Amino acid sequence: MPFLLRWLSRRSLRHLHALGGALGWLAWALSPSYRRRLAANAALAGLAGADRRAAVADAGRLVMELPRLWLRPPDRPIADPVQWDGADWLAQVLAQGRGLVLLTPHMGSFEVSAQAYAERFGAQQPITVLYRPARQAWLRALEETARARPRLATAPATLAGVRLMMRALRRGETVGLLPDQVPPEGMGVWVPFFGRPAYTMTLAARLAQQTGAALAVLWTERLPRGAGYVVHAMPLPEPVPTGADEAAAALAVNRSMEAVIRMKPAQYLWGYHRYKTPRRQAGFD
Repeated sequence: MPFLLRWLSRRSLRHLHALGGALGWLAWALSPSYRRRLAANAALAGLAGADRRAAVADAGRLVMELPRLWLRPPDRPIADPVQWDGADWLAQVLAQGRGLVLLTPHMGSFEVSAQAYAERFGAQQPITVLYRPARQAWLRALEETARARPRLATAPATLAGVRLMMRALRRGETVGLLPDQVPPEGMGVWVPFFGRPAYTMTLAARLAQQTGAALAVLWTERLPRGAGYVVHAMPLPEPVPTGADEAAAALAVNRSMEAVIRMKPAQYLWGYHRYKTPRRQAGFD
């Protein structure tokens, strides 16, 4: 496996995306449960047939571009062109001198988002990203080394990781997380997501409320034919109400994510198990 990953990391992005499109359809063909889940989730959002088919291929592209993103030397920038939409707005937010919580849905190349932020803004305001460690030991070790880059730190999705993020925000730094990721039991509330109750993390709003940090959206669009990426930075489409309780805050975050996803629905991971029952996890009990 390491040899294959290294070989893939040296292929062009265009080549990897072509392979990824085929991989996405292969996964769809071989897994009836994945097909049913993708179709059901996409139907909730009223996704058109063309966008649904494009989403199948794009899920494979996400997987195939990871070796190129993860296995380059830590001090080397992203190898492919990265454009920015909203960079001036984000710079103004950072100029306020307070912490910032960046929300990135399972959309487009979300692995690029934190790396691109660290390259452009990390010297001014470093970023710490919350992640869920992989179950396989070899993949977990790869994630930990690949994601740790200059001005980009990682925090595991545990109570200790949350404390790391709190400390980073109180230092006036930036943190990033995926708010549509199903949190462990006790770390979320059941609120609608595309009209169906989904267990939704309360962490995003809680981090902002307890530290005075700003909330914003950062997501990365994957350009066709391996042409690179566009990183989009923007305010939340639906701001979290001041003093909102956990359910109201989580619902506002979900509505914002829905609005962002509708900007490019073909690049959302509709096959993600968004509506599953949360699991218990050591460190959060």
